[in-house]
Amino acid sequence: MQYLVVIERGPTSYGAYSPDVPGCYAVGDTLQETMALMQEALEGHIERMRTDGERLPEPVHESAYVEVSPRVPA
Repeated sequence: MQYLVVIERGPTSYGAYSPDVPGCYAVGDTLQETMALMQEALEGHIERMRTDGERLPEPVHESAYVEVSPRVPA
C-alpha cells in the first residue's frame, strides 16, 4: 500500500503526516530523517491496527501541483 504523506517544513525541523491515517505523524531535523521516521510510524500504526483487528484505512488521498503566475503590481 502507498499512502500520501504531507511534509511541512518549520523553522527548525520537518513534520509529516498522512491524511489517510489519522493520528500517525513524525517529526525530524531533516527531510530524510522525517521520511524514514514517517515510514516507521506508518508501518507500526498499521501493524497495531492489524493486531487490534481494525480495518486498515484505504489510501484515497492524492496530490498534485498547480502552477500559477504571480500578478505583477500595477
